[in-house]
Amino acid sequence: MDCIFCKIIKKELPAEVVYEDDMVLAFKDIRPLAPVHVLVIPKRHIESIQDLTEADAELAGQMILAGKKVAESLHTSEKGYKMLFRVGQWGGQEVNHVHLHIIGGAQLQENIHPLL
Repeated sequence: MDCIFCKIIKKELPAEVVYEDDMVLAFKDIRPLAPVHVLVIPKRHIESIQDLTEADAELAGQMILAGKKVAESLHTSEKGYKMLFRVGQWGGQEVNHVHLHIIGGAQLQENIHPLL
C-alpha cells in the first residue's frame, strides 16, 4: 500500500504531530487553508467515510473528540472552528485515507460552488 497517511503513522514520513492516542493521529496540514489547519486520521487504514461501518462508530467518535482537543490545544476553540470530512472525488477528498480537517484561527467563509 502506498498511502501517504499510513506512512506518516508508521513514522516513515515526517509530520508535525499535534495529538496522538491509540486510535488516531493529528498533524498540521502541509497546505493550510487557515492559520490552524490540522488533519485527524485513524491509525487503521480506511479509505473513505463511505467505507465506515457500524463497527467503526467508536473510531469516528474518537476522531471528532480528538479534533475538539486539537482545537482547544491550539487556542482556536473560543471563537470557533470548522470540522470537515471530504468524501470522494466530488467532495474534494485528495488522499484515500479518512481524515477530518480542523480549520480555524481566522473567520471562515463558505465558498462551496459546483464545478460546471
